[in-house]
Amino acid sequence: MIYLVEDDDSIRELVVYTLNSQGMEAEGFSLPSDFWKAMDKSIPDLILLDIMLPEEDGLEILTKLRKRSDTRQLPIAMLTAKGSEYDTVKGLDSGADDYIPKPFRMMELVSRVKALLRRAGKLEEGSDEEYTLENLYVSRKKHQVKVDGEEITLTIKEFEMLFLLLSNPGIVFTRAQLLDKIWGYQFDGESRTVDVHIRTLRQKLKTAGHFIETVRGMGYKIGGVS
Repeated sequence: MIYLVEDDDSIRELVVYTLNSQGMEAEGFSLPSDFWKAMDKSIPDLILLDIMLPEEDGLEILTKLRKRSDTRQLPIAMLTAKGSEYDTVKGLDSGADDYIPKPFRMMELVSRVKALLRRAGKLEEGSDEEYTLENLYVSRKKHQVKVDGEEITLTIKEFEMLFLLLSNPGIVFTRAQLLDKIWGYQFDGESRTVDVHIRTLRQKLKTAGHFIETVRGMGYKIGGVS
């Protein structure tokens, strides 16, 4: 199930219709209060949030969802006004897994929704790969990250990025490569989202954040793995 919170009736109805036609069950809400009532009954597989909403904006909803234990790792994509970099960066800082600028093409939206759902499914199934780098421990099967024995909560994109770097020690990934491998598509040259995720990831990893190194003029890499 996919929940969409969008107060524009025409957009909401079109998105819900398109997702349903593609075999993905979706339900739309024009008001955040109706969305929260639905959340009390059932947690969806993915949430699409418009930013400009009545009652409370999408960023406030995102912050609340990331504070709840049952939705902390739920895939969430923000629908933003095209060119609104402030909202985009703020949304990514708050834990959004993706942002989709308006106006968007329906099949592009479907592709990005499927990419998020696929990645969430991969993490749930997982492999038994584990990595230890000094005080940092990462398990793909458990979707678990620990620093100094303390469990760290990451979003899907943050986890995927960390795991990609750990599984390729010493390899430098450009921003374009990270966008392609983690998001599964190009962001129209918007590499800012990678930098935001790297910065947030370093902060969450605390004393292990320095393992993610910036290679000036190229991208990012991580040190050796044992």
